[in-house]
Amino acid sequence: MKVAIYPGSFDPITLGHMDIIDRACYLFDKVIVAIAKSESKNPLFSLEERIKLTETIYKDHPKVEVVGFPRKLTVDLARDYGASAIVRGLRAVADFEYEFQLATMNRALAPDIESIFLTPKESLIYVSSSLIKEIADLKGNISNFVHPVVESALVAKLDNS
Repeated sequence: MKVAIYPGSFDPITLGHMDIIDRACYLFDKVIVAIAKSESKNPLFSLEERIKLTETIYKDHPKVEVVGFPRKLTVDLARDYGASAIVRGLRAVADFEYEFQLATMNRALAPDIESIFLTPKESLIYVSSSLIKEIADLKGNISNFVHPVVESALVAKLDNS
């Protein structure tokens, strides 16, 4: 079984993330969506909330498993799940430099685990979690960028803050 891990903070998960997950499902038998705690990024949603949102979206998808990402190396988490690849999304040239550095370091740490770069469809290339949160905070329409479950949760979260 070919397993890949897709790590990230997913605060919140967007249609861009989901497009990457769907693309990875074409390439792998199983895709582990590993949601990082990411305390340094001051996430809007708690780790538990981000896991629940993603699990809700993918509850009926047999190839997707959602897990919390403890504080450890991504390559070690990949080994824990028997993953042969780490999936990363690329949106723009600016992403490439950082992702290339990560991939090179991961290869030095674990030469047996490949880094796979996937790009979302063109209509989602500019979507990021931080932009979505900003638009939602300013009462803008985010329905074209996130799953309805995420839209509801984001509106509720911002209304209560």
